[in-house]
Amino acid sequence: MLFNQKWKCSWSLAAAVASILALVSVVHLFLFPLAPSFDYFRQAQNSCVPVNGSFQAPTDHVREGLQPAADLDHRFPAGLHNEVVYHGAPWKAEIGRWLSGCNSIIKEVSIVEMIGGSNCKNDCSGLGICNRELGQCRCFHGYSGEGCSERLQLDCNFPQSPEQPYGRWVVSICPAYCDTTRAMCFCGEGTKYPNRPVAEACGFKVKLPSEPGAPMLTDWTKADLDNVFTTNGSIRGWCNVDPAEAYASKVQFKEECDCKYDCLSGRFCEVPVLCTCINQCSGHGHCRGGFCQCNNGWYGSDCSIPSVESSVREWPQWLRPAQINVSDNAHLTGKVANLNAMVKKRRPLIYVYDLPPGFNSLLLEGRHFKFECVNRIYDDKNATLWTDQLYGAQMALYESMLASPYRTLNGEEADFFFVPVLDSCIITRADDAPHLSMQEHMGLRSSLTLEFYKKAYDHIVEQYPYWNRSSGKDHIWFFSWDEGACYAPKEIWNSMMLVHWGNTNSKHNHSTTAYWADNWDGIPSTRRGSHPCFDPDKDLVLPAWKRPDIIALSSKLWARSREKRKKALFYFNGNLGPAYPKGRPEASYSMGIRQKIAEEFGSSPNKEGKLGKQHAEDVIVTPLRSANYHEDLASSVFCGVFPGDGWSGRMEDSILQGCIPVVIQDGIFLPYENVLNYESFAVRIREDEIPNLMKILRGFNETEIEYKLANVRKIWQRFLYRDSIVLEADRQKTAFGHVEDWAVEFLRLIEDDVFATFVQVLHYKLHNDPWRRHVHLEKEFGLPRECLIGTN
Repeated sequence: MLFNQKWKCSWSLAAAVASILALVSVVHLFLFPLAPSFDYFRQAQNSCVPVNGSFQAPTDHVREGLQPAADLDHRFPAGLHNEVVYHGAPWKAEIGRWLSGCNSIIKEVSIVEMIGGSNCKNDCSGLGICNRELGQCRCFHGYSGEGCSERLQLDCNFPQSPEQPYGRWVVSICPAYCDTTRAMCFCGEGTKYPNRPVAEACGFKVKLPSEPGAPMLTDWTKADLDNVFTTNGSIRGWCNVDPAEAYASKVQFKEECDCKYDCLSGRFCEVPVLCTCINQCSGHGHCRGGFCQCNNGWYGSDCSIPSVESSVREWPQWLRPAQINVSDNAHLTGKVANLNAMVKKRRPLIYVYDLPPGFNSLLLEGRHFKFECVNRIYDDKNATLWTDQLYGAQMALYESMLASPYRTLNGEEADFFFVPVLDSCIITRADDAPHLSMQEHMGLRSSLTLEFYKKAYDHIVEQYPYWNRSSGKDHIWFFSWDEGACYAPKEIWNSMMLVHWGNTNSKHNHSTTAYWADNWDGIPSTRRGSHPCFDPDKDLVLPAWKRPDIIALSSKLWARSREKRKKALFYFNGNLGPAYPKGRPEASYSMGIRQKIAEEFGSSPNKEGKLGKQHAEDVIVTPLRSANYHEDLASSVFCGVFPGDGWSGRMEDSILQGCIPVVIQDGIFLPYENVLNYESFAVRIREDEIPNLMKILRGFNETEIEYKLANVRKIWQRFLYRDSIVLEADRQKTAFGHVEDWAVEFLRLIEDDVFATFVQVLHYKLHNDPWRRHVHLEKEFGLPRECLIGTN
């Protein structure tokens, strides 16, 4: 970015700027290598400093000296299925050509980042973190108000009645001590271990099974305090049980009690461990159960945003190296209110809203089961334990975005705006506690979730100027749950939706989940509107989270050749519905697709002892859990990708094990299907073609099969959240000085992952979305004019 500044000569201002150097406790501008050069201050000595302290953007979109792009159609011809390969992946031709010719030559541009210095009321009373951009407090769980001085009363129990002395059941139900800042149940004072959780069934009596093999049931009307609080080692106790004695089998303990809450480990919650926070507070704060309590000078949901009181040397990589510009009103106030830092960046640039924590951090801090909506927890040695939570993709993408070089603090320069609402936490925590009740939502988690997103929309419209500039078209929201953005409020539908469920509603134009609480059919159009669940012209389906599997990686299952895939021509292992033992009872489960597959090709007997009508030796369709699922996938040629309650993780399973995915779900897009060329690596079959499935698959010749397998091997890393995993590896190395085995394997991977693919799609959309053709922006894009067809 070129300088086009007005200058004012003032010895007093020069002296004021020089005095700022002495305020090292406020802004450490003298630090090397990130500090502004002292030539900057020599300008002040010569009485020449900026009047407005800002950098003016040039009006020309094109940087001088760039080579103009040639005819992309001729330079990048399409392949067998009209795909164009970019970074190893087969893209739809028009996207692949643009990325090959333009994304590959993008140059850095100069971006002015805004370092905030606004203050908050009473410094948030020590009970919250100050957003230094807005001057607003982000209060800890259980506190509210402009200065976080208002203590909330978050009860564990609903109002009692003679029939229900502890109120109706809720996850937080508590007969012991309730921490009313979080609605969590603990042993409390007077016990040997007052901070030991008394989670859910722990504090209540258990009914013995009515018949052999039947489960024990909890009686939520009868507390079991005589046992829970006992000091008699021969009685099944909890709050006074010494862990060493229990491990030595010297005392009894109540087995229904366990360590569900985060930040604690061990059978008796006796080991304090790291809590799970967004980016673990980026090294600039303390993780308190999911909420980052930031150090002085830092703020944001992950403490990654520096204020003017931070040390420049500690700034994150996405703000370095920076040339600092001090506002010229510093001599009037005696302190720096805001700083401008010029940083070299490549577009697309993403502004991430620092929302009130009720939309993200507080949902993490107050969760009653440590595994809910996160992709990792920590063991008793603070080693990372990755979870199998498919919804962990939401946290992974959020963390990558916050630590990305594509992030900007300057909304005026941003190309996209990300609104971080964690719906995976909202839904898993619905009915966790009375303050998260669904009583006003007809018991529908879908309705509760819609309300959260509507409130986030209200907040950004009221507090920021960016939404109305495009009616929200440049905004991004992530809906990770089973039916994705089906329950997005009508106000935000113009935006880009990130989902795992790409239902265009062209065929399945109603709620497809078999779980009634997630059904959205009953949400009135006054709230939801009449939009589809997915619009391929603006939205994107992202892969679900898959736990890092060191065995699969080190074994290179994804790279297994055709000759080694002898187990099955076609493979599917999963729930097949009510016709099978332990099958889902709902006829609507999987929209009936899995049931139809099993009826034709089932390789395991159903309840009637029957196999599929067309069962064959080289076709495996079974509900019997495999002892080595990944190995079975890697030993098969084609693998089934069918829905469950909404989306399932079968596409990711297939790709990550190098198997050709066979997609059967009409009108529903899979990950990247509107940007990648699926014919190059997958097979899509209509639902009414299910009886002909094996005839179709056997019709592929070996050349086509090898071609698809080769492309699967090229794209498999795009289904991994490697960037988020590597961020965690770096944190663990910093903390403990060594790298875990899983980290070693992931650090060896170099191809584009989910986040890299996401950024490439955003860059294409920045210059090719039709609505941007009508928007004139005086920005520098780092591209030749021929690449800017959508922004001229």
